[in-house]
Amino acid sequence: MTVAFRPEVVPARTFHGRQAEGVANAFRYGVDYVLVDPDSTAPTPTLFSRNRANLTNLSDRDHGGPRGDGRGVAWVRDVLADHELDQANGRVLLLAQPRVLGHVFNPVSFWLCHDRQGAVRVIIAEVTNTYGDRHSYLCHKDDLSPITRTTTMRAQKCFYVSPFQPVAGEYTFRFDITDEKIGIWIDYRGAHGRLLATLSGPRKPMTNRALLTAALRRPLGSRRVLALIHWQALRLWLKKAAFRPRPTPPSKEVTR
Repeated sequence: MTVAFRPEVVPARTFHGRQAEGVANAFRYGVDYVLVDPDSTAPTPTLFSRNRANLTNLSDRDHGGPRGDGRGVAWVRDVLADHELDQANGRVLLLAQPRVLGHVFNPVSFWLCHDRQGAVRVIIAEVTNTYGDRHSYLCHKDDLSPITRTTTMRAQKCFYVSPFQPVAGEYTFRFDITDEKIGIWIDYRGAHGRLLATLSGPRKPMTNRALLTAALRRPLGSRRVLALIHWQALRLWLKKAAFRPRPTPPSKEVTR
């Protein structure tokens, strides 16, 4: 019998370091994620809800498909079936920033797709830009064996994330997912330079105290994230980084 997954919080740190076209920029920030099983009916703290308003909540419409019109884990199951990824037929967990007082913006969230024995076989990186566009990258090993901390997976970048980054280039993904912590590295390299983004933090049980601590530590939630994104964009503009207009989003919503 499968043990119900109890939701967790991940008080994480993110780092972005850019060296491209003669312009360097780097920053580190704290950011709060939650890790949940969308299929689970396990009780949650009173300050967290699924698909209804609360201090913090996750809504299916925010994930799995177009932003604001998502289908949640049902979308993930369809993606796995469409790509014949039968090995990832176990539990699916969502790592994302929650809504805080009704607002959310996730630059990237992650679907962790396990097999029946509990090993991670597939990860879907769900990327959203500030223009409302979304694209997902499907990460797995060629032989579909479990993803470990030494696994590197590559994907061609095809989605416009920032006006100060070209679309052409390649991502290298690496994940270190254990019972104690989350570690994620995304290394972008292109003809014009490199950008490294990381996310790491401990996995802790979700409690009302943990949720309140996060809300007091970073009270604006993803509003703060959006403000920091625009602040870094202003810094790049002042440094005279090359500006690229937004192209048409890719026709496919998921690529490998």
